[in-house]
This record gives sequence, structure tokens and C-alpha cells, in this order.
Amino acid sequence: MRQVLAGTTAAKGMALGRARLVQPSRYLVDTRPLNEDEVESELARLHRALDTARQELRELRGKLHGALAREVNEFIDAHSLLLDDPELLRGLDDLVRIGHYRPGAALKKQRDRLAAVFEAMDDPYLRSRKEDVDQVIGRVISALQRQTSREERKLAARVGEILIADTIAPADMAHLAGSGLLGVVASSGSPYSHSAILARSLDLPMLVGARDALSTIHDDDLILLDAERGEAVVHPTAQDLAHYRAWQREAAAEGRRLATLANAPTRTRDGVDIRLFANAEMPADIAMARARGADGVGLYRTEFLFLRQKGLPTEDEQFIAYRDLVLGMGGLPVTIRTLDLGADKADAAGLVLRGEDNPALGVRGVRLSLRYPAVFSTQIRAILRAACYGPVRVLVPMVTQPDELIAVRTLFKLARQELKRENIDLPEKLQLGAMIEVPAAAINVRALLEHADFLAIGTNDLAQYVLAADRGNDALDNIYNPLQPALLRLLAYVITEGRRAKKGVSLCGEIGGDANFTGLLLALGLCEFSMHPSQLLHVRDRLASLDHAALRAHAPRILRSRTHEEAEALLASITG
Repeated sequence: MRQVLAGTTAAKGMALGRARLVQPSRYLVDTRPLNEDEVESELARLHRALDTARQELRELRGKLHGALAREVNEFIDAHSLLLDDPELLRGLDDLVRIGHYRPGAALKKQRDRLAAVFEAMDDPYLRSRKEDVDQVIGRVISALQRQTSREERKLAARVGEILIADTIAPADMAHLAGSGLLGVVASSGSPYSHSAILARSLDLPMLVGARDALSTIHDDDLILLDAERGEAVVHPTAQDLAHYRAWQREAAAEGRRLATLANAPTRTRDGVDIRLFANAEMPADIAMARARGADGVGLYRTEFLFLRQKGLPTEDEQFIAYRDLVLGMGGLPVTIRTLDLGADKADAAGLVLRGEDNPALGVRGVRLSLRYPAVFSTQIRAILRAACYGPVRVLVPMVTQPDELIAVRTLFKLARQELKRENIDLPEKLQLGAMIEVPAAAINVRALLEHADFLAIGTNDLAQYVLAADRGNDALDNIYNPLQPALLRLLAYVITEGRRAKKGVSLCGEIGGDANFTGLLLALGLCEFSMHPSQLLHVRDRLASLDHAALRAHAPRILRSRTHEEAEALLASITG
């Protein structure tokens, strides 16, 4: 029977596939007791599923790198430990061997036991570990079901799968996206979470906040995920499928049309030129940026070098990565961000401080780099060497006050002197910029502009700090909104002060690549956008439909908004 579940679109698109449920408390398990002669074979089947789950985690560790690596590393470490936990394993064996539980029922029973233990704890962090138990048991149950359901595997290969979950870790999403995953329906989560951002960069339709998904959908149900309308249709009708086929045709035509914009100028309807840059960290990002006509790289994340290995990367390893980046952009400008570890990114080399009470407000970004000047100087030397191969700028993250920029400039000066004595070629000049993601930096931006050659606004963290709201917390959706008036006024102030000082201002946060906010950013005076390369053509297309002068004239009205709802309504009336 057809059912429609409403949710919030986190990543647009549509997909048709079979449901794959990953919430263990919702699994339908066989509760019939085992016969004595079934015990040993079912116990062996359970252990094969546990081994499969362990192998999946090992493969994840080997395959996944990048800026979301803290989620990856913590997720894998915590889940690997749980899979080897003697209490969990002993309890499972006893339930099967003594209690004659079938493996699925034993897993659910152990899940319920452990969840009750965590929920009874006073410490909120420890209580939150219940989610790890859910995800580990879910992984084992999935492995268990894959052993016995050949028809399901055939069907998934033909049609693909729609993941139905409470939440999904970014690591799992990246892994599953390469294995035929078509889309995600989550019963909780926020469109601004790391997983949602990753889904958009992977062009993977995603719906969050579909509250009844886990209680309504069952494994193998046919699902039409319509993240254009913000709904998931269970058991779609012929009319639903016709709508999906029509969307596929329109999407294909739209893709062909957008492809023609790869070499088109980036210009508003009234002829104002805008510069579009790419955020990047891997070679594939560079290739996509070039193919889609980026004006350069506006943000190159260097921390992936520190996240993918246990030891610190050497100067030569860093130099080669930066040199290849510069050469890969073929003479277009490249902005290299210095090491940005801490908070939601923990390295394997041990630089990041452990056990901080509030790591988001702790030793991260430039604060961490200045704490380890020898490590920072190695990175600076590598950047200076690579800057001889093409135009390079340097961006400093998490700047709060001018003395941090002064300290960074001093380290660059010392590194130059060292390299000069070693007869190594050096660039004539290197621009040094400040990333504006701390409210204090935004408010005191005039002082920073005395020491910075350019600015880059990081709206993800800036919004989080200004609004005191975690972007991944779906309970705060009414607060974490890029159209909050306080944030808009701060953005306008930073952009205006940068223009007044005749220094470039770009925006490299998530809203820079969201065509829904392009008109807003134009109205606030932004002329340089930096985004995931997959969004370049969408934003270029949107810019061509907007009148820059008209939007700028409306900026005072937008900035007088008292609520984000008021700002949203006004922006919709202006941009159409």
C-alpha cells in the first residue's frame, strides 16, 4: 500500500531502489528458539557475520581519507573495539548456545542490554555512545542477512539500495556510495551536517527528519526517494514511477545544458563578472575544477596529508602534493590553507590535544600550528618551494586576533631565510590571508586587514559560533540557519570592510556552493565564491539569471530583517 513520508531535503535529486534498513532495534528478527542440532551451525554463521563486519571496518580505514577523517577514525576505532569486546561476544555466544536464540535475535537482545546500560549513565557523552552500539549491531545484522538472502543481493544489484537509518556516519556514506548506494532517508539529522554536505558533493539524494521512516519502512520495500519534493514514497504507484522517469529525462537534459557552461564566462544578467573558485583536497577535485571552468582553487585543505598516515608528513611529501596541485591548475591561482586540525578533525600523528573539555573552542587551526612551530615551519617551507611553480596564496585558519597573523608572517620570513641559504628557488612574494570563522575576527576585521592581504569567510564555523548552535544537531534547525539576521549583518560588515580596504574577500563555506543563497551573497557585495567543484556549473547558471545592481539595492532591506523567516521571504520576493 502506497505511503508518503515527509522529510527535509539535505541533497536534491531522486532515486528508485530497495530499502536497506540499518537500525537494529527495528529489524524484524526470527524469535523462534533454535533446535539443539542447529546451535553450532548458527553460532558459526554469527561469527562469520562478525568477521565480515570487522573486515568492512578494516576496508573503510584503508580507503577513506580527507577532511572528514575524524568521523572516520573515531567511528572505526570505537566500532572495532566494540566488535572485539569480550562481554559482547561472550553474551552473544551464551544467548545462542545456552538460550537457543537465533543470531539475529541474540544480536538484538545484546543491543537492548547494552543500550540500557549506556542510557542509565549520568555522563551525557557516555550516554551518546549508545549510537555506536546501534551502528555496530546494525552492521553485523546486515552482514548476517546478506549471508542468507541471495534474492535480495540480486535485486540490489539490479535496482540499487536506498539506505534507511536514524543517522549515517560520513565514512559509511562515502564507502557505500562506491558500492551502488542510490540515496539516503534518515529519521533524524540536519541538512547542514557533515553527512549532508558529503551527500551533496557525491550527488546522492538525501532526506533527513523523516520521523516515521524506521517504523514504516521494511527491508526490501520499494522506495521512491523524491528529494526534490522532500518526501519518500513507499510502494510507489505507476503514476509515481512515471513522474520519476520524467524527472530522469529532465535531469539528463539539464545536465547536458549545464555542461555547455563549463567554458562560459561567469557573469550576472547585467554584465558584472564574478569569480568562482573550487574547494579541493584530492587530485579528483583538481581535475573536476579544471573541467568545469573554475577560476582557480579558493581553498586547498592540507590536513588530508596529516590525516591519512600515522606519522607526520615530511617536507618533501608536502612539497610534492602542493607542487602537483599548482601544476594541475595550469597557471590559475591556488590558495593553500595551512594546517586546520582540531575540533572535528583529529590527526593520527598526535598533534591534536586529547581530552579538551570543549574542542570546538580549543587548540585548533592556527592555534595548533603556532603551538608546534617546527611542524608548522616544515609546512611553510613546502609551500614556499611549491609556490615557484605557479601563483599561490596562503590562507590561515581560525584566526582570532592580529598577533596570530604577525607570528605566521615571522615564521614565513624565517623559512625564506633558511631556504635562501640553501640556494632553493623562492617566489618573489606570497600573499597571506585570514580565514574569518571566529566572531571576534569578524567584528575586529579592520585590525586584521592591517596584516592580511585578503580574507576568506568560512561560514560553516562562523554560523555555528555566532548562533551557538551545532549545525549537525537537528533539534536546532530553527536556530542554525544561514539567513539569521545576526549572521547576515556580520557577513555584510566583513565584505564591506574588505572592499573598503581594497582587499579581496571570498566565501568558502557551504552556502557559497548553494545556488539558493547566490542571490543573497551577491546582495551583500560578494564577488568571489569558492565551493565544491561539483557545484560550479549550478552557481554559474544561477548567477546568469540575477541582476547584480538590483540585488545590491535591496541589501539594506535584507539587513533590516528581524528573523530568518522574514529574510527568507524577502529574498524569495527579490530573486523570484
